[in-house]
Amino acid sequence: MPGQGEIKQQQVLNLLLVARPQHLAGPDLRALLEFLEEQKGNFELTLTIADPQKQPELLELHRLVATPALIKLDPLPKQVFAGNSIRRQMENWLPRWRQLGLVSGLGMGLRTAEPSGGQSQRELQLEDQLLVLRQENETLTSRLGVQERLLRMVAHELRTPLTAANLALQSYRRNQIDSERFFDVVDRRLDDIEQLSKDLLEVGSTRWEALFNPQRLALAPIAAEAILELEKLWVNRSLELHTDVPGDLPDVYADQRRMRQVLLNLIENALKFTPDGGQVNLSLLHRTSQWVQVSVSDTGPGIPMEEQQRIFQDRVRLPQTAAQASGFGVGLSVCRRIVEVHGGRIWVVSAPGEGACFHFTVPVWRGQSD
Repeated sequence: MPGQGEIKQQQVLNLLLVARPQHLAGPDLRALLEFLEEQKGNFELTLTIADPQKQPELLELHRLVATPALIKLDPLPKQVFAGNSIRRQMENWLPRWRQLGLVSGLGMGLRTAEPSGGQSQRELQLEDQLLVLRQENETLTSRLGVQERLLRMVAHELRTPLTAANLALQSYRRNQIDSERFFDVVDRRLDDIEQLSKDLLEVGSTRWEALFNPQRLALAPIAAEAILELEKLWVNRSLELHTDVPGDLPDVYADQRRMRQVLLNLIENALKFTPDGGQVNLSLLHRTSQWVQVSVSDTGPGIPMEEQQRIFQDRVRLPQTAAQASGFGVGLSVCRRIVEVHGGRIWVVSAPGEGACFHFTVPVWRGQSD
């Protein structure tokens, strides 16, 4: 029989992995799961995997900023690990948890420090808790940053449907559109606001990109609708508005509501910053077998070269346009995120005094949703 000194008691370790199926299929989480499986010789390890789409309450319960995330539920204190380096974080923390567990198990009744060269149970616990508090502080700081960016995005996204509805109301009061057209615009914009409110309930606790619903889409009618909704910005201003849309333009694979949002934003900016008598051009071209390129150009003040990359960042507004523009200056940042989630890219070609031309690409539909 083994002696009492040979009895080995494993430390209990209860983990929760919050991840979507596509995350689990990726190499990072596969490596993490293999690593945790190897640790079952050192810990009495229990791992539960939860899908945040099926259990969204976990996101708020554990204050998750992003997924995938690994949560240590037991032993306390609770810790949350997220990002692309969860396995590396585990490699750093598991030895510490094991050491703390050994000290707790062997020295539960001891009140004094261990011999020279070691650490007391209390010292290990305090050091562990200090590291946890630092980690939670970093998580909360990141969460506050996410919420701040979310508030700026909310302000901008709400402005688009509200502006369209307000322009329709002005046109209706002046008998420029009939009641059927007016109610149609208002109904659709109210639907946009309702959908946006639903998105906001999710975007604070999950990835913003996950809210996209790409499908087969004809882009030309979306562009035409955007122009009509913004007609108050160009009628009676002696502006020339030109469109170039080929009849054989292929369908794209994109989220309809988000594409309309990008087009509304770019066309609205072009109309807003083009002086009376100027010109705005919209073109949709089938550049390659994989991409449709959308271009919106104007004859406005133009954008300095050093600002052309910065304008797609959060909360950026150009000095020469700040006095004219409304909103929080996040419109182009939102456009960039939408385009990039679709797999495309967005860029600008401009020079001071020569106007600006914004381009973005959208993938051609090739049966992706089949």
